[in-house]
Amino acid sequence: MTIRHVRRPPWARAGGPGPLPATGRPLRWGVVGTGLIARRVTPQLNRLEDALLQAVSSRETARARAFADEFGAHEAYGDEGDEPGYVRLAADPAIDVVYVATPHGQHHGVTHALLAAGKHVLVEKAFTVTGDEAEDLVRLARRRGLFLMEAVWTRFLPVYQAACDAIADGKLGRVEWVQADLGFAAPFDPRSRMWAPDDGGGALLDLGVYAYAWALAGLGRPRAVTAHGRVNELGVDDLSALTLHYEGDRFAQLTMTLVSHATRTATMSGSKGTLRTWAPLTSPGGFTLDQPSGSRDVHADAGEAPHAHMLREVTRCVQQELTESPTMPLDDTLATMRLFDEARRQIGVRYPHDRP
Repeated sequence: MTIRHVRRPPWARAGGPGPLPATGRPLRWGVVGTGLIARRVTPQLNRLEDALLQAVSSRETARARAFADEFGAHEAYGDEGDEPGYVRLAADPAIDVVYVATPHGQHHGVTHALLAAGKHVLVEKAFTVTGDEAEDLVRLARRRGLFLMEAVWTRFLPVYQAACDAIADGKLGRVEWVQADLGFAAPFDPRSRMWAPDDGGGALLDLGVYAYAWALAGLGRPRAVTAHGRVNELGVDDLSALTLHYEGDRFAQLTMTLVSHATRTATMSGSKGTLRTWAPLTSPGGFTLDQPSGSRDVHADAGEAPHAHMLREVTRCVQQELTESPTMPLDDTLATMRLFDEARRQIGVRYPHDRP
């Protein structure tokens, strides 16, 4: 077995966390939301030398202020009367770009307000709840000439890029099928955004983009989907399985679960070999490449700040006045949301966001 190490950037090597060197003019950031994902990503944002945390918003001013004090934001905005905190943040002229870290049921309203105010926006996954909402935001961003991107951070990791390179280099030959599963046994709490229909809860929207990212790497966009799932008493899916159909009778099989454990790995199988990611597929430390000549491991650690690769791409694009990332184009996001719309239709999941 041979071991190959993918080069890591200097800030991610041994010696502890450090700043990420500047790539251009500093950008002033806002963060909407103060939940778990915001607390995970904001410290990594602070490591960019060309990023300044200008403001944060939350429904409660006290919560926004506590978050701002903890992470060094200059301003904190909460709801005042009928005016949401994110609207007040959107009006802040000192902000260049905003990271939206609310539950995805709120993404459309928040992001629309930010784009209307002239802000560039990075939106957590799932991008929106429906394809119609996604199209509305993309249309607005393109009309205003603003940067907009879905935060599928896995696609920016060195390991994902190394896997794409292996496929492009023909290491697998013609890829015939992809399998990916992701999930865990989540505590059932009707108050949690994970289970709430108003928040777009359920396994598909919460986990699907990660599993689907590996299908995109191996086979690209499918021509059709067959979906099966289980809908709980709240009306959201707690277990979903998708079969994606491709030209030439090739397939991808994706499973997302909130009620059981999963291998949390992806496998791509081709005429010349098989690529198996390590767990978890959201941020694997590498993958195993099996070929008739033998097996080898490819190590590609994301470092101490795995979301930083995505944040660097947003920074680069805004600095260079790009309105889309070539690594995570908006057409991919639109196609994904339409795919999920059809999968939900087949499973029987309808949200308040869906058109009558």
